Amino acid sequence: MTRASERAAGTMRELILSGDFAAGARLGEAELAERLGVSRTPVREALTRLAAEGLVEIIPNRGARVSSWTVAELEGVFELRAALEPRLTGLAVPRASAADTAELADLAHAMERVGLPGPGQDLDAIVALNRAFHGRLVALADHPAMATALAGAIHAPIVLRNFHAYDDASLRRSLSHHVEIVAAIRAGDPAWAQAVMTAHIHNARAVMVCVAAEETGV
Repeated sequence: MTRASERAAGTMRELILSGDFAAGARLGEAELAERLGVSRTPVREALTRLAAEGLVEIIPNRGARVSSWTVAELEGVFELRAALEPRLTGLAVPRASAADTAELADLAHAMERVGLPGPGQDLDAIVALNRAFHGRLVALADHPAMATALAGAIHAPIVLRNFHAYDDASLRRSLSHHVEIVAAIRAGDPAWAQAVMTAHIHNARAVMVCVAAEETGV
């Protein structure tokens, strides 16, 4: 991608994640080019990049629009996550070394530093930290079949939009769940860790289903 295309993709990604471009909204090349102050070629390249990320849908002969998910689709995603990820978290507990636990603790506290409401909040920065935290738990569980099934269930754009959809109370809950999972690992308690991960997923589900219902008018 050219630098102009990368800048356009970055700006459009931010507008989608912040909700300025709503789910299902049409993304016209000419309007975007004018708004972003670039030609249509960088916009077209940016749309292709965002489509690869799952944030945009490009429909032949109809143009592009912001990706959207129905309540039923989200319910399915979170139902599968709730069946798999808590189990993987429980399996990770006895396999976590002191170094693994320290790494998870660092990630959990880093998410609190950048995620808690306030002047230093950076919701985009949570995404990579969150991915690393959950990915480390899956790796420690060492169960390839469940890990593969979980990877197919987690839609990157849903995770990306997740943090932007939280209200303060839901976000604080989510961040505290990571810290509590680390506490459960330190205590060597798989049932505790599994229970917290279950609550963590249901918290995210409630947020995203509520947003989808509002966007679709359900």
